Amino acid sequence: MTQLLEAFQIALNMIISGDPVVFSIAFRTLMISLTATLVSAFIFIPVACLIHFNQFRGKKFLVSIIQTLFSVPTVLVGMLVFLFISRAGPLGNLGMLFTPGAIVLGEVLLIAPIITGLTISALSGMGREIPDTALSLGAGQLQMVLKVLSESRYMVLTAVLMGFGRAVSEIGVAIIVGGNISGYTRTLTTAIALGVGQGEIAASIALGIILLSLAMIVSLTVSTLQHSVKR
Repeated sequence: MTQLLEAFQIALNMIISGDPVVFSIAFRTLMISLTATLVSAFIFIPVACLIHFNQFRGKKFLVSIIQTLFSVPTVLVGMLVFLFISRAGPLGNLGMLFTPGAIVLGEVLLIAPIITGLTISALSGMGREIPDTALSLGAGQLQMVLKVLSESRYMVLTAVLMGFGRAVSEIGVAIIVGGNISGYTRTLTTAIALGVGQGEIAASIALGIILLSLAMIVSLTVSTLQHSVKR
């Protein structure tokens, strides 16, 4: 118990003193996860709009599949990306394997169902009054979609934040396609796993505190946005 308390104290000192290794890993993790979240939002919010505002055969089944993929194992996504970008894969000539870009690609695919599915739910929650009113006032299809998105912006932002939370806390993709390379592709989760395995408990605790803090910030922000919607 005494050793654990000492390790926790050392971890706090590392954070307070701004340990360069700890904060470089935290910054890299933030940049990778933010990039993946923004790319995924840019692509899959429009995809969610296309699905929601169009009627087609198999729509309910497609939405069910998207929702099922919310909890897809990160190692499975990492394996699939690895198969595509490894030397023997169809995208092997891009040289992405074991780079931050590979992690970004994996995280984009990982959080795509979350952003898509939750955005569809947010749009569905608006009902038919807003789009019908917009169309009756002469708005075009794109203007109507933008109006509904504007009205549901807090819930859509919640979907994006949930995607970010999933991305920043994943480990399977980062290890499989990132390689956990020191100073290059090492993230908070992979550094914690490595540190525990090597007995570097204090550094692992410091990284864990940062990761937990990020998770709490996301959770509090989501909660705040949900309260804003209820008002």
